[in-house]
Order: sequence, then C-alpha cells, then structure tokens
Amino acid sequence: MAPTLWLRVSHILRLVCLLHLAPAVVAAGLYELHLVTDSPATTGAEVNITASLVASDNGSLALPTDPLSYRFHWVHSPLLLKGKTEEAFRSTIRAVGNVPGDFPISVWVTSADCQMCQPVARSRLVLSITENIVGKLVITQNASLPWPSTYFTKTLLKTSFLLHDPSNFFKTASFLYSWDFGDGTQMVTEDSTVYYNRSIMGTFTVKLKVVAEWEQAALAAGKGIVQKTGHFSGSLKLQETLRGIQVMGPTEIQAFQEMTVTLNFLGSPPLTMCWRIKSECLPLEEHECRPVPVAGTVYNVTTIIMDPGDYCFSIRAENVISRTHQYHRVQVWPSRIQPAVFAFPCATIITMMLAFIMYMTLRNTTQQKDMVENPATAISPSQVSPTPSPLKRLGTSSLQVCLAVPT
Repeated sequence: MAPTLWLRVSHILRLVCLLHLAPAVVAAGLYELHLVTDSPATTGAEVNITASLVASDNGSLALPTDPLSYRFHWVHSPLLLKGKTEEAFRSTIRAVGNVPGDFPISVWVTSADCQMCQPVARSRLVLSITENIVGKLVITQNASLPWPSTYFTKTLLKTSFLLHDPSNFFKTASFLYSWDFGDGTQMVTEDSTVYYNRSIMGTFTVKLKVVAEWEQAALAAGKGIVQKTGHFSGSLKLQETLRGIQVMGPTEIQAFQEMTVTLNFLGSPPLTMCWRIKSECLPLEEHECRPVPVAGTVYNVTTIIMDPGDYCFSIRAENVISRTHQYHRVQVWPSRIQPAVFAFPCATIITMMLAFIMYMTLRNTTQQKDMVENPATAISPSQVSPTPSPLKRLGTSSLQVCLAVPT
C-alpha cells in the first residue's frame, strides 16, 4: 500500500515541477521577433535596436494578456550598452561602437519564470558602424513631373545633403560642403542645399565632400577639435522634351514613285515613333500605327504611294517625358508614260520589219532570175499563187502601235 501511495505522490510532484515549463514549450514556434535599427551610425554615436514579439501569421494566434510573462535577452558585445527600455512585448537597447565594422546583435525571448527554458522566439541582425559621416545626397527638380526620377535640361536642380543622425551626435558640429558637378562647376558652402542649372543633356555625377568639426573635452588638457568627413555622390540623366520634329522630304511626287522622308527629332533619345499616310492632317491614335524604337535623333522613312491625290504624312513621337506630332503634306500626280519607254521596242520592231522585207525582196528576185535562166522549170502564171508583200504579211498593227505612242 505504501509503495503505491508513494508512486502516486511522486507523479504529482513531477507534474508540479514541470507545470511552469508548459507555457514556454507550448509557445515555442508560435511567435516571432522583429528587429529594427536606426543604423548605420558613425563611431561614437548611439544606435537604437528594438525587438518586438509578435504572433506568427496563422490568422488566429494572439499575444498573452500579461506583457510581463516574457523576458528579452540581448547579446551586443563588443558594443557598449548605454541603456535599455522594456515595454509591452518590446525591448529597446542603446549601444555605442567606438571602432568601425559590422557587429552581430542577437536577442531571444523566454518565459519570465523560466529563463533557462527553450526560447519562445529568437532573431539577429548585423549592425554597421562607420568612421565617416552617415547621410545621403538627394537631387530633385523644381518642376511637377508625372515621371519619377526624370530630370530636364535648362531647369533648376535642387541638390541637398540629408544627415543621418538620430541620436543628435552632431548637434554641436559645424559643417562645410564641397560640391563638384562634373563639368568644371565647383563650390564650397556652409548650407547643405545648393541649386544648379545644367543645359547639356546626358548623364552626369554630382560629388560632395562633407566635413564636420566640433569641440570635445580632451583627457589631457581642456578641449580638443574633433573632425569627421564623408564622401557622397549621385548620378542622374538630364533629358530634353520633344520640342518638335523636322521633316525633310519632297512635297510633290508621281504615283508609284519611291519617296524617302528624313525625320529629325528635337529631343532626347531613346524614343519611339510611328507614322502613317492619311488623307487629312490629324493626330494619330494609338491603334493607327505600330510604334518603332528609335535610338538616335534621325530616322528615315521610305514608302510608295500608288494613287494620285493629296496626302498627309502624319508622325507621332514620344520619349519618357513628352510627346509630339508633326505633319508633312504630299501631292501625288498621275504617273506619266514617257516616249522613251516605247522607243527601244518600236525601233526593234521596225528594224525586224525592214530586214524581213529585204529578205523577201531578195528571195523573189532570185526566183525570177532562176525562171529566166531555166525556162524548162518555169511555172505557168496560173500555177503561181499571188505572194503577199512582206509588209502586208506582218500587218500594220505593230506600226500602228509605234505610231500611237504619245509624244
């Protein structure tokens, strides 16, 4: 009896000891840790890293009602910890790096009453610390453009440097900005924003050197001057709107005559164009022609018009920032049949006729001579059938055709 009672009591005690492990075991794999940071940062500046415990995306799981049921554990060495803030299912640390480099940060979450249990969730990230100033170069244009990242020539460019300093590390620093626009234009300012106007289309690069200086307490004596620098650049492509299309080609042609028209596009390539011969000068609709890619500013179009009449050569061209239409009127006259076209065939026919006549004439002469010299072989006139003249055999149709050629 006693052994059986003791066995039951031991099972109950084991269940009591394992009861506090149940939340952690059940929660494992049901939650995730999301990490965010305001890095990169310069050496000496504070960096914030925030870890948030969220439920996995299964559509029904929710976080526990007690926010103190879990604890966050951080590994941030060799970064120096400057502070830690705990909120509901969220933990934030502030760290400082005194040397540049990429540093791994790890964090995991356990049950508050069982720190040695299996983590509910874990995550990590790599923190970037640099010796230089952190920021970015932003180039915008004072124009309302429907196309993103598009810039015009001969339009004012606004070039600004945006400092990344969430911890106000540079709050007492003075800055100096050295600008280089790549075309010989250079300037030095104390303002982080300058304006520049470039009239040449194409891609160019803006380079900027930023120098920051401030006083800082020194260990040996009084105060010392601290200086940090940063180098930044930004490339952009300036384009010109399509100001028009110059059309160079004939204004009068004959039917069935090949016509070549040269198009000069006044704008920035690459672009697309389409064209069509119409009876009236009207803008081309999207479905009226198939766009053709054009890599340059000159394009040749060759076509043949069959029927006489007045026509309009309609052209539509567009690049990434603009579109334009142009028209070119062409008068097509009926095709004229020139006498020279028939000169050679008629001369050939006449020559053949003359040669045949001469041949028949010589033949008849030879036959009559034989009849005179050999009376025995003569044939009575009644037996000789009348021989038509060579000209009558050929008829006058060929001659009429030649004579009917218009002059």
